[in-house]
Amino acid sequence: MTTLVACSHGTDSADGRRVVADLVSLVRDRMPGVRVVQAFVDVQEPDIASVVEQERTADDVVVVPLLLSVGFHTAVDIAKAVRPHADVRQADPLGTHPLVAQVLATRLRAAIGGTWLDGDAVVLAAAGSSNPAAVADVEAAAAALAALIPAPVTIGYASAIEPRIADAVRAAREAGATRVIAASHVLAPGYFAGLVRGAGADVVSAPLGADPRMADVVIDRFRSA
Repeated sequence: MTTLVACSHGTDSADGRRVVADLVSLVRDRMPGVRVVQAFVDVQEPDIASVVEQERTADDVVVVPLLLSVGFHTAVDIAKAVRPHADVRQADPLGTHPLVAQVLATRLRAAIGGTWLDGDAVVLAAAGSSNPAAVADVEAAAAALAALIPAPVTIGYASAIEPRIADAVRAAREAGATRVIAASHVLAPGYFAGLVRGAGADVVSAPLGADPRMADVVIDRFRSA
């Protein structure tokens, strides 16, 4: 047996904690016989390093980042916990999986009441990282979403790099959009979801959340690793 360590960022948001726990429960329910445990890189305990040290004593381990792109937490925090151990592997983050774009499209349809309008524009609102690989991941996610919806998609970031979400919303309006919709490219409620809500879009979709398809993404990343 190989243990799946579902490693998320961690949050002070009670709603965010519940959503992540619900997602991990969905993964656990779909993988009978596989031990599935949580770990965190910040804010919450237990931290990823201590979980890896504990779990590897009884089993091989695959750490699946419950993160949407590569970046500091995957390249440093998780990698530092994984790298010293031959029996521990690190899976890819979730965001470029095709099912994530499907969930984003579903959240957008729910946010607009199921009806797209002429003049709609979508801003994919991501957390942001200065890591070029993270930028590439977000750009891939935006392209995948654009293939599924009848509206143009641009990108805005909550932190680290430009354009910021509010600037991307403003640019979409200046380009002629009559309704700007922010697609929340975040996993759960919390700090970054709040920044998306406050960026001035006319409509904001819900986070990806504990959707069964997100659980399937986690499982696919685990199996691929």
